[in-house]
Amino acid sequence: MDARSDRNAIPLAVDLDGTLIATDLLWEGLFILLKKNPLYVFLVPFWLAGGPARLKQEIAARIDIDPASLPYREALLDRLRTEHREGREIVLATGTPRKFAEAIASHLGIFDRVLATDGPHNMTSGRKRDSLVAAYGDGGFDYAGNSRHDLQVFDAARSAIVVAPDRHAARWQAGHGAETVAVPKPTLKTFVKMLRVHQWLKNALIAVPMVLHEYFNIDMIWECVLAFISFSAVASAIYILNDFFDLALDRKHPTKRYRPFATGALTIPFGFGAMMALIAVGIAAGLLLLIEFLGVLGGYMVVTTAYSLSFKRMLLVDVLTLAGLYTIRVLAGAAATGVDVSFWLLAFSIFFFLSLALVKRFVELRTTAIPAGERIAGRGYRTEDQEIVAQAGMASAFSSALVLALYMDSVAVRELYSHPWVMWPLAPIVLYLTMRVWILARRDEMHDDPVVFIIRDWRSQIVVAIGAALLVAGAWGG
Repeated sequence: MDARSDRNAIPLAVDLDGTLIATDLLWEGLFILLKKNPLYVFLVPFWLAGGPARLKQEIAARIDIDPASLPYREALLDRLRTEHREGREIVLATGTPRKFAEAIASHLGIFDRVLATDGPHNMTSGRKRDSLVAAYGDGGFDYAGNSRHDLQVFDAARSAIVVAPDRHAARWQAGHGAETVAVPKPTLKTFVKMLRVHQWLKNALIAVPMVLHEYFNIDMIWECVLAFISFSAVASAIYILNDFFDLALDRKHPTKRYRPFATGALTIPFGFGAMMALIAVGIAAGLLLLIEFLGVLGGYMVVTTAYSLSFKRMLLVDVLTLAGLYTIRVLAGAAATGVDVSFWLLAFSIFFFLSLALVKRFVELRTTAIPAGERIAGRGYRTEDQEIVAQAGMASAFSSALVLALYMDSVAVRELYSHPWVMWPLAPIVLYLTMRVWILARRDEMHDDPVVFIIRDWRSQIVVAIGAALLVAGAWGG
C-alpha cells in the first residue's frame, strides 16, 4: 500500500471554528441574535450560566447562518475536497451547534460524518477526543485543529494538522513537529482598515466652529485636537461594532467583503478588545475638555449605535440620522471650544450632509443588482426609489446653498467678518461640490462614501481651499 492509500485509509477529522473557517460561529451567532433583537443581551448571562453548550443551543435555536458566505480557509478546503474525491472519510468534528454544523456540511458536500454540540454536550476538548476515539480508536484518525481546545485531540490522533495556530497550538506543534497550515498574518494595513482611519477625516468638522469665529487661537486649536482624538477613537470603536453586526451583509458586498472581520483576518474577540480600548481612549481625551463635550460624545455614541442596530435599515430615517451625525461633529467642536454655534450653521449642515447621505444610498441602489420590488439587503430602499432619492438629494444640495446665501446677508455675518461680500462665492462653490458629486454618481463614477470622495478628490480639494481663502479674506482683508 503506497503512502497516499495508507493515509486515505485513516479518517481525517476537521475542526470548524478557526480551522476550516476563519471565524467563530458562537461570536457571529451572538451578534446576529443581538441585531435581530438587542434585548436578548439580558438573557445571554442566564444562558451562559447553564454552560457553553446551553448558550450555543439557545443562540442556534433563534437564528440561521448562511454557509455560503463564511470565510473558509481555501487551502485547507481544497485539500479536503481532493482527499474526499480520492475516497478518504472526512469528519467534521466541532463544538459548533449541530444545526450550524449540518448546514455547513450540506453546503460543502465533502463530510461523511458530523460530530457537533448537541443538547447539553459541548463537543470540545476531552469530549471531542472521546467521541473520535470511540468511533475510530486511539490513533485511528488524523485531526486538523487550531487552538488550545484541540490539544487533547491532537494527542489522541495518529497525526495532526495545525491550522493558523494560537500560541498554545503553536507551542504543541513545535514540540511535536506536526504539519502546519499557515495563513497570512495581519499587517499594518489590516489594522488601519479595522480602524477605518480614512473616516477620521470627517472629524475635521469639529474645527468648523473655531474656524468660523476665532483664528489662530492656540487654546482652541488644542481643544479641537483633543476633541478630534476623542471622536476618532470612539468612531473607530463604533465602526468595529458595526462590522460585527454586518458580517453576513459585508461578505456579499463587492468592496466591504474585504474588511478584516468579514475575511477573518482579525478575530471578533480581538476586535472587541480593541473596541473597549478605543472607547477608553475617547473618554480619557474627552475628560480633558468641557463637560458639555462629553455630553455630545455620549449622544454620538448612542445615536451611532442605534444606527448600526436599527436605523440604517429604516427608509429615510437612515439618511436623516447620517446627516445628524455629521452635524453632531460640528456641535462637538462648539462644545469643546465653548464657541456658540449658530442656527445658520446647523441648518446648512443638515441640508448639506443630507444631500451627501442620499448620494451614498443612491450609489448603493445603482450598484446593487436586485429585482424590482425587493429591498437592498440591510436597507429600506428598492430599485424604483432611485429617482426620488436623487431628487431629494439635489433639493437638499440647493437648500444648503440657499441657507448659505441667506446667511451671507445676515446681521451675524456683518458682525463676524470685516468684508462679508468677499465670501459670496461660497454659495456657488457649495453648489459646484454637491452637483458634481451627483453628476458623478449618475455616471457610476462615485465612491460609495461621497464625503471620503470629496476629501480625496483633487478638484474638490482646490475648491475647498478657495472657500477657505475666501473666509480668511472676508475676515482679514478685501
